[in-house]
Amino acid sequence: MKFEKEIKKLEEKTLELNSKEYTEKQHSKGKLTARERIDVLLDDKSFIELDSFVETRFNDLGMDKKNIPGDAVVTGFGKINERSVCVYSQDFSKIGGSLGEMHAQKISKVINLALKTGCPIIGIIDSGGARIQEGIASLDGYADIFKSMVKASGVIPQISIMVGPSAGGASYAPGLSDFIFMVNNISQMYITGPEIIKKITGEDVSFENLGGAMVHSSKSGCSHFIFDNEKECFLGVKNLLSYLPQNNLEDPFHQNYNNNFSDNEKLLDIIPEEQEKSYDMKLIINEIFDENTFFEISSDFATNSITGFSRLSGKVVGVVANQTKSMAGVLDIDSSDKIARFVRICDSFNIPIINLVDTPGYLPGTNQEHQGIIRHGAKVLYAYAEASVPKISLILRKAFGGAYIALCSKKLGYDKVIAWPCAQIAVMGPEQAVKIIYKKEIGESKNPEKVEAEKIIEMKEKLLDPFNAAKLGQVDIIINPKDTRKYLIKCLEIISNKREEKILKKHGLMPL
Repeated sequence: MKFEKEIKKLEEKTLELNSKEYTEKQHSKGKLTARERIDVLLDDKSFIELDSFVETRFNDLGMDKKNIPGDAVVTGFGKINERSVCVYSQDFSKIGGSLGEMHAQKISKVINLALKTGCPIIGIIDSGGARIQEGIASLDGYADIFKSMVKASGVIPQISIMVGPSAGGASYAPGLSDFIFMVNNISQMYITGPEIIKKITGEDVSFENLGGAMVHSSKSGCSHFIFDNEKECFLGVKNLLSYLPQNNLEDPFHQNYNNNFSDNEKLLDIIPEEQEKSYDMKLIINEIFDENTFFEISSDFATNSITGFSRLSGKVVGVVANQTKSMAGVLDIDSSDKIARFVRICDSFNIPIINLVDTPGYLPGTNQEHQGIIRHGAKVLYAYAEASVPKISLILRKAFGGAYIALCSKKLGYDKVIAWPCAQIAVMGPEQAVKIIYKKEIGESKNPEKVEAEKIIEMKEKLLDPFNAAKLGQVDIIINPKDTRKYLIKCLEIISNKREEKILKKHGLMPL
């Protein structure tokens, strides 16, 4: 054929760039190569590479000897479970996967392609950071990527898979993503490395303890998923995509599901009769939603709250719940950030939200107040009030104070508020309320303990009963717990196509 020799030369060049020595070196670290990662992630033979011959324009500081086709990043498009995606995979074996001018240009170009075609963008990150030899051109390259990511935010799903280091300004690429996946012992993110930290502050910390997967999954909350190896991580990405639409103009894929409206007595067995006793909210989730469909997000961070995707009668929903076995399910700074961010993701991608509420309110304490619980708690209020997707709140037991407003109030914009008969709704718990309202009367009585106990019972009957809220129209339905799934399905069905008028404005000012 006319171009057979030229094509063969290109193939030989590709093989040279992916030598056996490099492959073995990666495998010895428990890591795949840049191209292997794409092969594992995408459907077989679906990947089409773009800009494979792009090279750096810089020749100074030894760059003339490191001039390679592709400039240390593989970009292109393909399919995952027959759905189109765009992808880039940084190649740590070439110049440490460092980002220079043309490297950045390739990434920005594929992000913009994803935005133009309305499909998810997936970044496989394994990079030493900015390419020092290219100076400000490298820094401007990051700026170009960040601007493209912000432009795509809320329009297409953006996923970052951390399979190596991401240092300095490079960490803001995953930071701007919708979801971050990390792998134990090989993923790292940090703004300032251990050596500089030790020099400036005297702290002696390892790379793993500074910015490893466990740190970001449990402490900082920057990572949403953690896996033991790369292949499991890529399976997790595929699972996540099954709950997301291609873009903000589409709905998630609706699976057929054989509804079972039979009575579910197990729900009554999970929750203790004593209001003070805790239980595992995940057991409730598993009983209410379609079997084996709950996909939790940020499971190790702010464990007093639960966020994740599930399916209800085949339809994708976002689930927000209070985990009573962790800090009694209170809302605090971290859980507020976790919930607010998840709600905005659901709203961006047309995913209905269902709250499972059982919380005594916001966490009290000087530490919370001084670190800005007002500012962080306001994020939850803002996110829910702004969200225009269908919103259902189910009150299982306690819904007190500001937490009630944020997670249940019809006035905040919830479409349907449902309560179990054992639900308690009030400004605060009866014990605290009695101490405030009847402080003088209790203090002057001959038997303060007896009077206080009587007032608590009276308070529970008069103010906490969900029927009082139902009389005011703030609770739409009071149901038998065994009928929970049936009512949620029917309520979701009626509000799925709701319409809300939008106010013309550039954007609101969310408390950040």
